[in-house]
Amino acid sequence: MSSSLQSLQGNKACALAAVAAGCRFFAGYPITPSSEIAEKLSRELPRVDGVFIQMEDEIASIAAVIGASLGGAKAMTATSGPGFSLMQENLGFAAMTEVPCVIVNVMRGGPSTGMPTKPAQGDLMQARWGTHGDHPIIVVAPASVQEVYTETIRAFNLAEEFRVPVIVTYDQIIAHLVESVELPRRGEIKIVDRKWADGTEHDFKPYAETDDLIPLMARPGDGHRLHVTGLTHLPDGFPTQKPDLASKALTRLLDKIERHRARIDKVELIETADAEVVIVAVGIAARAARRAVETLRSEGIKAGLVRPVTLWPFPEEALRTAAANARLVLVPEMNLGQLVLEVERVLGRGVRVAGLNRVDGEPIPPAAMVSKIRELVAQ
Repeated sequence: MSSSLQSLQGNKACALAAVAAGCRFFAGYPITPSSEIAEKLSRELPRVDGVFIQMEDEIASIAAVIGASLGGAKAMTATSGPGFSLMQENLGFAAMTEVPCVIVNVMRGGPSTGMPTKPAQGDLMQARWGTHGDHPIIVVAPASVQEVYTETIRAFNLAEEFRVPVIVTYDQIIAHLVESVELPRRGEIKIVDRKWADGTEHDFKPYAETDDLIPLMARPGDGHRLHVTGLTHLPDGFPTQKPDLASKALTRLLDKIERHRARIDKVELIETADAEVVIVAVGIAARAARRAVETLRSEGIKAGLVRPVTLWPFPEEALRTAAANARLVLVPEMNLGQLVLEVERVLGRGVRVAGLNRVDGEPIPPAAMVSKIRELVAQ
C-alpha cells in the first residue's frame, strides 16, 4: 500500500501537508476561517520536534516566520483577510531579503472584518500587489481539499527553490469542506530544500548574481558574514541608492521568477481545444464553472475552462492559447471584478471579456454561469 485515503477538512489537510513538506515552525494568530490550520499544527508540530507559537498579532507572526526561516527552518503562518493585510509590510521584507516562507490566506468577505464565516475571493489582487513596490511573489490557488494538500507541499518547495515568499490562498468553503484525500507516504513526496552556501567560502555574498539568479543562503553557524536589510542592497547585502545598481538589484528579484516560469506555472485546462466560450475561474468558482461547462456542452455550446492553479505569475500563454478561437470569455469571481482585469490585460481587445460577480457571502452556482453565457451569446 503506497498511500492512505482519509476524509479531511481543507484547513487540516493544509496543516498536514505543511508538516509533510518539512515545515518545523509555525507562528500565527487565530482568525476565522483559517484557525483550524493553527489548531492542527499546535498538535502536529511538537510530534516532529517542530515549534508552534501563538503570537500576539499577525504582524508579529510573519516577523517570527521570517526570523525562523533565516535561522534555517521551513516556516509558515496562516491567516485571513484583515490578518493578511497586517502582514503585507513584512511580506515585502521577505520578498526583498529573499527569505523562503509560506503564507496561507483563507479568503473571507471584506473589506475590514467583513463577514468572517462567509466565503469570498476579494484578496486575489492583495495577494499579488498588497505590499508596496515592485516585488516577486508566487501565489497558488487550490480548488479542492486534495489540491490544498498537494499545493501546500508545492508552495514550500517553490519557496525553498526560488527564495521567495509563496502564498497559498483559498476561500472559506474549501477551508471547511471535508473531502477524501489521498495522502502519499513520506518517501513518495517530492521535497525541495534550499541551496546552502559552502561553509568554506571566504568571499561569500548573500545576494550574489548567480547564473540562475537565485543566490545561495548562508546556513546559521557556518561562519558567513550576513547583512539582512529591507533597503535596496548590493550583492554583499549592504544598502545602495546608486541608480544603476538599484535597478539591477530589483530587476534580478523579478527576473528570477520570470526566467523560471516553466517550473512555476500550473494551470488546468478543460475542453479548451475547440472552445468558443472560455470561463476563467479559481477556487470554489472554478468548481462551479466545471459543471457549467458540462451543461453548456450538452446544449451544443462549445465551452471550456481555464483554471490557474498558479495564480501569480498569471498563466498568460495558456490563456491566450485557450482563448485563441473564443468569441466570449467569462470570469466569474466572488468579488466585484479583480481577476477579470488581468484577463482583459492578457487578451487585449480582440476578445469579448465579461465578468460575473457576487459579494453577498454566497458562492456563484453553475446555473448562474450558464444563464449569463446564454444571455451574452444571444446578444
